Amino acid sequence: MEAPPLERKLIAILATLSAHRAVADALIARHGGRICNTAGDSILAEFGSVFAAVQCAVEIQRDLAEANQQLAPERQMRFRIGINLGDVMVKDGDIFGDGVNIAARIEGLAEAGGICISRGVRDHIRRKLPYGFEDMGEQSVKNIAQPIRVFRLRPDQAAESGAPAHAEPDTQSSAKDQQAEAHARDEHAGETEPQSVELVFWESIKDSLRAADYEAYLEQYPEGSFIALAQTRLEEIAAAHGHVRDPQDREVELAFWESVHESDSRESLKAYLEKYPEGEFKPLAEIRLKELGA
Repeated sequence: MEAPPLERKLIAILATLSAHRAVADALIARHGGRICNTAGDSILAEFGSVFAAVQCAVEIQRDLAEANQQLAPERQMRFRIGINLGDVMVKDGDIFGDGVNIAARIEGLAEAGGICISRGVRDHIRRKLPYGFEDMGEQSVKNIAQPIRVFRLRPDQAAESGAPAHAEPDTQSSAKDQQAEAHARDEHAGETEPQSVELVFWESIKDSLRAADYEAYLEQYPEGSFIALAQTRLEEIAAAHGHVRDPQDREVELAFWESVHESDSRESLKAYLEKYPEGEFKPLAEIRLKELGA
């Protein structure tokens, strides 16, 4: 019944949780992620790039481990992270569906301070990021019909042997951009793993229409090989809109587009164009309307 000591302990725990959340929130924003929901001590975030999601998770666990070293053992907090790649439904900025549920179940299988990923995530980053994996086999989890193949991500272990596999050149890119990217690859062909990670990051966002992706690259790699291209893309996006938009406005438009872009409803696509007549996804919406008309 010693209320004051319990109260002091609760305040200490809440202060630690807030400090740890600040670390995680900042890293999610830096990697171009969007926090969709928070409940208690959990965070649900989405990323446009699986590479950015994984790299963000690794850095969160690394920075939280460093933060814990400054705390007494009873105040240390270790979090689990689960990463899945899949379709989701969007409503009022929140995301739902099996893709989210699987990520939550995978998180429950992780060790405290660890990261677990689905097979789809492993297949995307295999031989492209310098991390090892531990196969946990097929896992049957609550409310998911089929077993899930799960892997522990081991950032402290070497990746599997084999040269990094890079994406094929995009035929839509300008010749100038392709030339610059090829030059950067040649410069870093025999260099160490950090350059490989940077290249994979760039490959994952280079065709993005979101300014936040290029801003995340420039923040993470201020001396990177692709800073000129990233700045050019940012200028093109700003010019298309006449000004640099508020990040929250951009996220609202993105959520709207994601909710209609696979729809067979012409009315939904027209509603997007009416609300965002000069939106980032206007060309895609017009193409989709033509397809439905045909």
